[in-house]
Amino acid sequence: TDIVSYARASGKRCTVFEADADELHGVNSRFDLARAEKMMQKRLRLRALANGVTLRDPSTTWMCIDTRIGRDVTIEPNVFFGPGVDIGDGVEIRAFSHLEGVRIKAGARIGPFARLRPGTVIGEGARVGNFVEIKSADVGAGAKINHLTYIGDARVGEGANIGAGTITCNYDGFSKHRTDIGAGAFIGSNTALVAPVSVGDRAIVGAGSVITEDVEDDALGVTRAAQKIVKGGATRWRNRRSPDRT
Repeated sequence: TDIVSYARASGKRCTVFEADADELHGVNSRFDLARAEKMMQKRLRLRALANGVTLRDPSTTWMCIDTRIGRDVTIEPNVFFGPGVDIGDGVEIRAFSHLEGVRIKAGARIGPFARLRPGTVIGEGARVGNFVEIKSADVGAGAKINHLTYIGDARVGEGANIGAGTITCNYDGFSKHRTDIGAGAFIGSNTALVAPVSVGDRAIVGAGSVITEDVEDDALGVTRAAQKIVKGGATRWRNRRSPDRT
């Protein structure tokens, strides 16, 4: 709005063009910036809807100017797209998911409550479920990472199944290291994969294991202390802890 007075003061001529008021919205405060962002978000949502995207609650979907979304994608409420998101056809993004710098191929399902960080590629038909965080990882077609998992600096092969509570221990305090999980591998729940480490194709890792050495193709890797049963132990424990004990 000040440019007219600046031009006049310097002896310049001004030409007037008609335009939508939103195109000339001034940004001189954080409030003005928020208003301008709201207008831009409305445009991005309308463009997505016109291109065949289903937004369950458009007002709660946040996009960036470079967000790319294919056709027949369904986005549930409260989803955030940061810079560099590319989503293929037929993908479902469930509620409260946060994505940035990620490519999601056709037919994948993400969330709810998933966080996908930069450098991640999700393959066709793969599943990434609730409370899963993935960073700098390539997840193969049809792989399943459904619950409570961190996958960082890794490759997950096609059709692999990652059990709940699996963690790739990628940082040693100084450097990041990679984990490689082969096609069709099965990683049991509550497994720690201490990188650098690899699990071969069709290999199985037993639940509760801490894996520090490579597991070859078709092998079973397990590290687990033997279970001990103490008969009557629970009764003795309760008796010791009882407030009525004399």
